[in-house]
Amino acid sequence: MNASEPIFWIMIASIVIAICFMVMAIALIAIALIVKKIIGTVERVEEKINPLLTQVNAMSVQGKEISVQFTEISANLTTATKYFSESAGLIREEIAELKQLVGETAIVAKDKVALVSRTIDRTQLQVITTTDYIQTKVVEPAREIAAVMAGVRKGLEVLFAPSPKQIDRVYTEDEMFIG
Repeated sequence: MNASEPIFWIMIASIVIAICFMVMAIALIAIALIVKKIIGTVERVEEKINPLLTQVNAMSVQGKEISVQFTEISANLTTATKYFSESAGLIREEIAELKQLVGETAIVAKDKVALVSRTIDRTQLQVITTTDYIQTKVVEPAREIAAVMAGVRKGLEVLFAPSPKQIDRVYTEDEMFIG
């Protein structure tokens, strides 16, 4: 076979094509083996991930339930906060009214204390005036009358008294006893 003959080139082309087919076959076999290994790896990973996926799904369901409960709790807290705010407003209003009432009561109480103080002062002055009046108009004249009456009584006693006993006679002890 000669290089100038066309059969030679056809044969070489056929050999090159055959080698290409063999390389392609080897490459396909290698790709098939690699794909088989990848499929095995994927299946093992899938076997390991399936329980995790089941747990993730369960956690997802629980997460949804928690989310619903959290939403309900949030709504309840919002309602409670609203009611607390309204209650605080009412309490503020009541406190303002109580402050006003206490202020008015304090003013009235001060007026009443001043009135009672004036009444006590006036009563004390009247008691002192009455005591002085009674002292000057009743007690002092009564003392004077009592003194005059005591003097009149002693005078009458002296006038109507029995005559004194003579000193020249001897008295018994009982007669001398003054007591």
